[in-house]
Amino acid sequence: MQQRRCCTFAGCLVILAGIGAIARTQPVSPDRPLALVGGTVYLSPTEQPISNGVVLIESGKIAAVGNRSSVRLPREIQTVDCRGLTIAAGFWNSHVHFLQRKWADAEKVPAADLGRQLQSMLTQFGFTSVFDTWSMWENTRRLRDRIESGEIAGPRIRSTGEAVFPKSPAVAQGSTQMATQAAAWGALGFIPLDKLQNPRVSDSAEAHDAVTKLLDSGVDGIKLYAVTIGRNGIPLPDQAITSLVTEAHKRGKIAFAHPTTTAGLMASLRAGVDVLAHTTPQSGPWDDTVVAAMKQAGVALIPTLALWKYELRHEQVSIGEGFSTTAIGQLRKWAGTGGVVLFGTDVGYMTEYDPAAEYALMFEAGMTFSQILASLTTAPAERFGVSKELGRIAPGFIADLTIVRGDPSKDIRALTDVQFTLRDGRIIYRRSR
Repeated sequence: MQQRRCCTFAGCLVILAGIGAIARTQPVSPDRPLALVGGTVYLSPTEQPISNGVVLIESGKIAAVGNRSSVRLPREIQTVDCRGLTIAAGFWNSHVHFLQRKWADAEKVPAADLGRQLQSMLTQFGFTSVFDTWSMWENTRRLRDRIESGEIAGPRIRSTGEAVFPKSPAVAQGSTQMATQAAAWGALGFIPLDKLQNPRVSDSAEAHDAVTKLLDSGVDGIKLYAVTIGRNGIPLPDQAITSLVTEAHKRGKIAFAHPTTTAGLMASLRAGVDVLAHTTPQSGPWDDTVVAAMKQAGVALIPTLALWKYELRHEQVSIGEGFSTTAIGQLRKWAGTGGVVLFGTDVGYMTEYDPAAEYALMFEAGMTFSQILASLTTAPAERFGVSKELGRIAPGFIADLTIVRGDPSKDIRALTDVQFTLRDGRIIYRRSR
């Protein structure tokens, strides 16, 4: 568990301002108990919600939860009126990136700018925990350190740091093609490629050296490209994938794979990858053999359905629609078997931050509200090894909470109407009235 934040003077002022605007009692302190009163409370995706519920928060943790008549509140406690709202465990976005230039030199960017950027991309949508699956690790670590110090309000950040790619024999450093790629990357608004230092490997020895260096630097997991993107994607040799995953598991770290194709997916499964970072629409529908192999491997899937139209937005509309339809079918087949799904959007690569389209497409793929809520809460907490402290609303759990207006069990779009985001029992985002 990450060390609890010590709120700096500046951080306290931000939090006090947010809570003071909504409190129904006398002036408040972020260190005093807080009660969320009158909302519909989802303890977990599989339990019946509590109507007219109360969540009591003390010292950053959930002290009690129940209906209004069963939870005794301390005198003069600060409260938030949650009538008409739904309270759930804090949402996870298990596929984000801090690749855009605005995150560069994170130790020097003014705190106000970073706070607004984190709100724009993440906390206004209820995300209290994220997994960054490719960025410049040292920079992301500095961003995380500033959040954890209490200087900036933001989510918990886990990161793989730089992704591991197959080495292309046809593309040499300094070549015209590499220069063209770097220019295109920069035109998209990303941190320059030469600063990312992505390891490129061609065999198990190079893979072992690359993953050792990454893990020694303190990353929370690894991300590999089983096949590079594009029409003529280069595969990472099976032995290299196995070397990467084996070393990560020895260190107790999670392994993500960008599969790209069904062949890349199957190679990732053979190596024991924990999470598939995307579906593989360019390979066509998944047959029963693929889904059975995924189930046997116990892998989790991050669908990123909205990515495909975004990625192909400059192509003929039918191409993007075809990819989207195939990806929806792949998720429908996987979720229909009870396969583990983690919510993720690829924001930070994608510049469209609103997750509304992803929720709608997951629903279109046949996922129920309970399944989508699990992908946001219990499933990532279990997959990333923190299910005893995050992912549910229960006494003793950390008070990471997302509060939305309306009833998302009746209208999935309500998941985007976030009113409050709490981390460690502190309000880190409040919707302006």
